[in-house]
Amino acid sequence: MLEENKKNAIDFYKMAYEGNPRDAVEKFVGDVYIQHNPAVEDNKEGFIRYFERMSKKYPEKSIEFVRVIAEDDLVALHTHQTWPGNDEYVTMDFFRFDENGKIVEHWDSIQQIPEKSANDNTMY
Repeated sequence: MLEENKKNAIDFYKMAYEGNPRDAVEKFVGDVYIQHNPAVEDNKEGFIRYFERMSKKYPEKSIEFVRVIAEDDLVALHTHQTWPGNDEYVTMDFFRFDENGKIVEHWDSIQQIPEKSANDNTMY
C-alpha cells in the first residue's frame, strides 16, 4: 500500500491545489478529515473552502513535488510552491491514511525561500 498511498497523496494534493478540492476530497479522503493547519478548518468542507479560496485568489500558483516518503500509514510530501510575485515556498505535508487507503489526517509546515542564504545549499 505504500506506493499506492504515495501516488494518492500526490494526486490528492495536486487536484486540490489546481482548483478541484471537492473532487479531491470525494476521491481520496475517508469518512473523517482531521486538519492540523491552524489556517484551515478541521473537516472536509473546511479543506474544500480553503482551497477554493486559494484557487480563486491565486489561480497562477504552481507546485512541484520534490520528494515523497512513506512509512506505515503516513506519507510525506516535500514540495516547491511558487505564488504570485515569484514568492517561493518549501512545504512539507504529512498525510495519515486509514485501513482503506483514504486520507484521514493532515499536518504541514511552510517556509518561504529567502533571497539570501548563509550557505550554498538549496532548500531541497
